[in-house]
Amino acid sequence: MADEYDFGMVGLGTMGGNLSLNIASHGYTVVGYDLDEEKVRAFDARSDALKGVNSPEELMAALKTPRRIMLLVPAGKPVDDVIAHLLPHLEEGDILIDGGNSFFKDTERRSAELEAKGIRFIGMGVSGGEYGALHGPSLMPGGQESAYREVASILEKIAAKVNGEPCVTYIGPRGAGHYVKMVHNGIEYADMALIAETYDMLSRGLGLSADELAELFEEWNRGELSSYLVEITGKIFRRRDEETGKPLVELILDKAGQKGTGKWTCQNSMDVGVPTPTICAAVEVRVISAFKEERVQASKVLSGPKPTPASDREGFTRDMRDALYAAKIIAYAQGMALMKHASAEYGYNLNLSEIARIWRGGCIIRARLLENIRKALAESPDLPNLLLAEQFRNAVMERQDALRRVVRQGAEWGIPLLAFSTALAYFDAYRSEHLPANLIQAQRDFFGAHTYRRVDKEGVFHTEWED
Repeated sequence: MADEYDFGMVGLGTMGGNLSLNIASHGYTVVGYDLDEEKVRAFDARSDALKGVNSPEELMAALKTPRRIMLLVPAGKPVDDVIAHLLPHLEEGDILIDGGNSFFKDTERRSAELEAKGIRFIGMGVSGGEYGALHGPSLMPGGQESAYREVASILEKIAAKVNGEPCVTYIGPRGAGHYVKMVHNGIEYADMALIAETYDMLSRGLGLSADELAELFEEWNRGELSSYLVEITGKIFRRRDEETGKPLVELILDKAGQKGTGKWTCQNSMDVGVPTPTICAAVEVRVISAFKEERVQASKVLSGPKPTPASDREGFTRDMRDALYAAKIIAYAQGMALMKHASAEYGYNLNLSEIARIWRGGCIIRARLLENIRKALAESPDLPNLLLAEQFRNAVMERQDALRRVVRQGAEWGIPLLAFSTALAYFDAYRSEHLPANLIQAQRDFFGAHTYRRVDKEGVFHTEWED
């Protein structure tokens, strides 16, 4: 078995197993290693191109050199543990690929530590879930470019394809790949929150049934809102519980989980100094949903308006469609602006047009909209914000009245629209020549002597506000 296998996989769960099958289906051989011997046996039995082993020594002996090994284990300490487990058996020039959802600063640290030992390291975002891993994900590899070039042929073959183009590209040095995956997930959080709020408005507010919602989302998915998330939402509304016959979505507890990538995006936006209020609101939507028992108690003592169905149901559903499209653009604008500023902050030299290109297929936020984003960023690489591109500027301005009506209706019905309202507020703040930050600066100078600048004079000023 010595020096026979093209690729190594450490972590043989669903993602690791499916990605290995994907690699094998393109003519490569894969040797897999896991501490769980049952997973190793199952891996070994899945294909003649796969071989399971039970030790790092066997893994290294089976691989061609320089070795190319991907880790698909939970983010955090498990990644460090696996690296420490493998490191004594690696040789200079070998390549490790972390394909999990690692925090980009952890990837920065690991990249520096491994490079000092002569080991090349790639932090690669993988999006598409279990299906994408098997049939073609969107891949976001960052790290040493020489390492990427050695695995590029494999990654290009296993990635999703759009118009024959593989949804993978070299993202940038060190933690760039995991940074871009983090922002991808932040946008995903926002998109999911906007769709969920749309559901709430149409179901609780307008009184649409699950079947009516399914038809509506299926219709929307044939137009400008066409996307993976809109597509699966329609399918979710179609599914009935086998025991009760009720729509399954209505039986699912309204407590949303999260694994941290959305939170990291929001936190990092504060570090970099770029506003992403819709992404942050989407995180908060999940956080407040977790207070289920407390919300139940509050609902018994805190009252609000009761929704009264709109007289023009057809007109309101059009408004919801237009508001969702406008808010989706605004959420993407926030994510792209964050990556643009972070690229300069961290020296990543990100190509935002290429990032939009590889997000068109395989990944969770794949959408028709992304081709337009790719074109806009290719034509204007220095564009500071998507809202300034003519196509998106016009799209949002043409739909802003619908967005305002939806936010207003949500307030009148007492239905929370954290994501929609922050999208509208961001749009209004970004288009405002003047914001009340002058008063904030005056307050800061009053209590803390933080000084301020003037609009009519050069220099820095301080006022003794009290006589």
